[in-house]
Amino acid sequence: MKKRALVLAGCIAGLALLAGQTLVAQKTKGKTRLAATKQLMGGLVQPNCAALVGTFKGAGPADEKAWQTAMQQAALLNEAGYLLMDDGRCPDAVWADATKSLREASAAMLVALENKDAASANESLKTVTGACSSCHKAHKGK
Repeated sequence: MKKRALVLAGCIAGLALLAGQTLVAQKTKGKTRLAATKQLMGGLVQPNCAALVGTFKGAGPADEKAWQTAMQQAALLNEAGYLLMDDGRCPDAVWADATKSLREASAAMLVALENKDAASANESLKTVTGACSSCHKAHKGK
């Protein structure tokens, strides 16, 4: 009887461990899509965010081509906000709030860029980077 109880306890512990691993797997990779969160960050979020930060270290976009490039980067950040919520990637409220802020701020940035309003675009960019920071503080490296 004791052996049966130990086996049952072991099975329950194993299932609990697997359930925990599923949550981590969903956070780092979608349920059905191949791109891991790290790949989305490295290939989509980071390069576009870094490019925008570089653009706004100065006075903002210098010519029409630079404005168009900045609009593309803001639009891609906005899409990333949806991808990071899609396919079971969102593990908690911190993540959900940060991606919502990313989507809203990048949308506002895109409107400002379309209007060639560098000051407003830069303010929206500060909100974008703040959203990224809040999520990274809770999740990066865990």
